[in-house]
Amino acid sequence: YVEDNPANLELVEQLIARRPDLRLLSAGDGNLGVEFARVYQPEVILMDMNLPGISGIEVMKILRADPLTAHIPIIAISANALPHDIEKAIKAGFFKYITKPIKVIEFMEALDVALILSRAASDPATR
Repeated sequence: YVEDNPANLELVEQLIARRPDLRLLSAGDGNLGVEFARVYQPEVILMDMNLPGISGIEVMKILRADPLTAHIPIIAISANALPHDIEKAIKAGFFKYITKPIKVIEFMEALDVALILSRAASDPATR
């Protein structure tokens, strides 16, 4: 999860803790998020849109341009709930856009779908 706000990070940590099959890594800014994605190759990336220094959209573009991370589904999480913001993010390549405050069921469903896609993409039998 690339997120600079400790309260938002804590909430997502609590949600992920409900899933013993998952482990959450967090980065406080976009540059560290890119580095973590390259090194740890997560199945899914959760991305805040309003990060210090570099926006979530810019981070996503960097990840999409890198063959090491281009395949990873990225879920945007943002307080920006305007249709224009959501449409812009989806057109830019985000898998899903979740608005804050996070609705738990919507978040978990999006995460499950992203995990299914990620695991299918990395399974040699499905290629």
